[in-house]
Amino acid sequence: MDKPARVVVVEDDETIALGVVNALRHERYEVRHYDNGEDAVAGLASEPADVVLLDVMLPGMDGLQVLREAKANQPDLQIIMLTAKGEELDRVLGLEMGADDYVTKPFSLREVMARVKARLRNRTAAEEETGVIPDDFRFGNVDVDLRRRILHKAGTEHRLTTHEAGVLAYLIGHRGRDVSREELLQEVWGYSPNMTTRTVDNQILKLRKKVEDVPADPRHILTVHGTGYRFEP
Repeated sequence: MDKPARVVVVEDDETIALGVVNALRHERYEVRHYDNGEDAVAGLASEPADVVLLDVMLPGMDGLQVLREAKANQPDLQIIMLTAKGEELDRVLGLEMGADDYVTKPFSLREVMARVKARLRNRTAAEEETGVIPDDFRFGNVDVDLRRRILHKAGTEHRLTTHEAGVLAYLIGHRGRDVSREELLQEVWGYSPNMTTRTVDNQILKLRKKVEDVPADPRHILTVHGTGYRFEP
């Protein structure tokens, strides 16, 4: 029997937390709840999770700080930010810092469950995707470990975010083929009506800074005008 997925809820509102925790347990997930950021970071460090539902507004250490710490310790952790209506800046910052998705309050439990399931599918797909690519993939003067999300270039180590690693893994897995922005958005992020292809472009820019000798004149992650991108080893 497969071990149930581990989901952590970081939410200081007792009413919201209780509803989400009960709904997750009803779906047979293994659930832990923290009402503050400090305890959440400590708990995640000692017992890694698969998915985290993370409130932005927390007492003490806020959600963005928790996001930074959690991703540094477990880059492949899937994090869904819980944001209040109107917190657009926090939502954008969260996505740029590596959050995988977000849900705006007030939300329905059905929506939250759907997002959690989507993140678990995305994690599984990413693991399967990297499974057909050698862990130690080399091209040019770059050596990348996609499973550990670590990239070495000219003796310098770079940590990859979940999305950076996902984009690079997908491009490597389909090397030599033109890949559209929409395809990357669907395969790496999963469906979300609030995301645009600009999200993909931003990740490509970040990847080029870590991969290319001259990011403005790339040799490996090439732009295919009118379509998207192509990876050439």
